[in-house]
Amino acid sequence: MNTILYLPTRYFPAISGAELYIQRLAEIFKTDYKCDIDVFTSNALDFKALRDPKGKIIKETNKYFSNVNNVDVYRFPVSYKEDLRDLLQELKKTPILKSLQLSDETLCETLKNGPYLKEIVNNFLNYKQKDYDIIHTTFFPYFNLVIALLIGKILKKPVICTPFFHFSNPRYLNSNLITILRNFDMLIACTSIEKNYLIKNLNLTSSKIATIPMGVDFDKFILRKGSFNFKDHYFSRKERNYKLILFCGYKNFEKGAISILKAIPYILENYPKVYFTFIGPSTTAFNREIVKTRKNTNARIINLSPDNLTGYFDKNKIAAFMESDLYLMPSRSDAYGIAFLEAWSAGKPVIGAKIGATPEVIQENIDGLLTEFDNPHNIADQVVKLLRNKKLRKRLGEQGKVKVETFHSWRNIANKTKNVYDDLINNRSD
Repeated sequence: MNTILYLPTRYFPAISGAELYIQRLAEIFKTDYKCDIDVFTSNALDFKALRDPKGKIIKETNKYFSNVNNVDVYRFPVSYKEDLRDLLQELKKTPILKSLQLSDETLCETLKNGPYLKEIVNNFLNYKQKDYDIIHTTFFPYFNLVIALLIGKILKKPVICTPFFHFSNPRYLNSNLITILRNFDMLIACTSIEKNYLIKNLNLTSSKIATIPMGVDFDKFILRKGSFNFKDHYFSRKERNYKLILFCGYKNFEKGAISILKAIPYILENYPKVYFTFIGPSTTAFNREIVKTRKNTNARIINLSPDNLTGYFDKNKIAAFMESDLYLMPSRSDAYGIAFLEAWSAGKPVIGAKIGATPEVIQENIDGLLTEFDNPHNIADQVVKLLRNKKLRKRLGEQGKVKVETFHSWRNIANKTKNVYDDLINNRSD
């Protein structure tokens, strides 16, 4: 195996777990395995830009446009059209599309999510391209999955998808969209729960789905001399002994951020000396709820967005993890949850939702606690339980740290992924 094409929805400096997953694989395959790596992606900076011209994009003058950590990145502009029927007819002019046997309904639903990267398909149809050994795409249910399948058909090479399937979120359960996943030569699930769901709902054999968890750069989560001090910077001097509850992720309903805001009054009733820190992109619903929370309580809330940070390993983010007392993300939209791994790398206990794949990621009462999704009272009960029990916080955090160091280095994840690549390529050539 010499050449790999990665095709994510977005790429750094766009930030999310799916983007980090592809980025770390690309970097390790480039440096450790000496592979020739290309990343084809959109120029979208936020999720809105995948389907809406009003979203934020990465301009060609940006220093991260064409190369990130020695990996070549090709960013293609998203094609926008208000009438999906016109877009569909334009797409159907690609003769090889018929071989995917996707219905018009499936294509339309996927086009709604974006990104439609017309130039990529045209380039592969009309010009001689590099003969990639394997194509790897990610993040269901976005249109880059269809593009990856088309490239695979054109080059007659195997295509892998890591869908990060959020099967507890109704938005992802569209039967038309799910059929796309049957077309891949191999799927990578993050947990056995996700794998079993895909086997059952796609009628696939176990051999077509590999189970590989997520990774983390745990060496980044170490306090070093002269490190930025989060509490000194953000807490008032007389409140430096207050506890810190951290959330890091997309601030929406699905991730549990809004439920945390609703739980704050109940937490403060039982444990008033606490700060709440939210790190990640905001949403309109979150902004409305935080205004309401601040108006109705004396909550100390620190709210940081990507505009305040400098990337995955921003000093504010690292310091927040290192100085937090617990990490809270009661989400229903995580196929794994890299942020849990980051919290464990910092030796912190975590609280997740008792839904989806999270009960496999978090071993309840061993390295974290579980709460009901969107239940502010239950969330508050679990938070207060941890805040009041220092020994429990320490035990859960230490167990999580051992697990991360043993199983979740990115090189370990890349090595398992390489085995999948090699088997697929060898089977195709036999």
